[in-house]
Amino acid sequence: MSRIGRVERTTKETSVLVEIDLDGTGRTDISTGVGFYDHMLDQLGRHGLFDLTVKTDGDLHIDTHHTIEDTALALGAAFKQALGDKVGIYRFGNCTVPLDESLAQVTVDLSGRPYLVHTEPEHMAPMIGSYDTTMTRHILESFVAQAQIALHVHVPYGRNAHHIVECQFKALARALRYAAERDPRAAGILPSTKGAL
Repeated sequence: MSRIGRVERTTKETSVLVEIDLDGTGRTDISTGVGFYDHMLDQLGRHGLFDLTVKTDGDLHIDTHHTIEDTALALGAAFKQALGDKVGIYRFGNCTVPLDESLAQVTVDLSGRPYLVHTEPEHMAPMIGSYDTTMTRHILESFVAQAQIALHVHVPYGRNAHHIVECQFKALARALRYAAERDPRAAGILPSTKGAL
C-alpha cells in the first residue's frame, strides 16, 4: 500500500502544494522562492528517502515568514496523511548528524501528540541569504503541530549558521525515515499499548 500525502493550502498570503511519498528514493522538486529553505527541504527529502514535491508561491514582497511557515504547515499535514494508520511502523527514530563544527541530535516519536523541544546555539548569524535563522524553530513548531509528532532537536554546539541549520534538517530527515519505516517484526501491529496513535 502506497504511503503518499498530498496537501494544497491556499490563503491570501500563500499558495502551497506539498506531495510526499514516504517510500520513495529521495527524489525532490522544491520551489519556495527562498533559496536556503529550498536547500533544507531538499536535504529532508534526500536523506529521508522521501520523494518530495513542494511548490509555494508566497508574498515574498513582504518577507519570507508566511512562505516558510505555510510550507511547513502543509508539509506536516502531508506527512501525517502519508503515515496513514501507522500500523507496522517503528514509531520511534533518532539520529545524530555532524556537519563540520556543528552537531545535531534529533529524536522523534510518531505519537499523535504534538510536542517540540528545540535548542540551538543562541549566538549565530541572523540571516542566511533571505532565510531568517530564527525561523528554524518556527518551521519545526509548524511541522510538529500538523504532523502530530513529538520532536526533540538539540544542537549542543556549532559556529557557522549554515551548518547549524543544515545538520538539523539532515538529522530530522533520518530520524523521520527510521520512525516511519515498516518494522518487519511488527507487520499488522500498531506500536502502542493504547491501541491508538
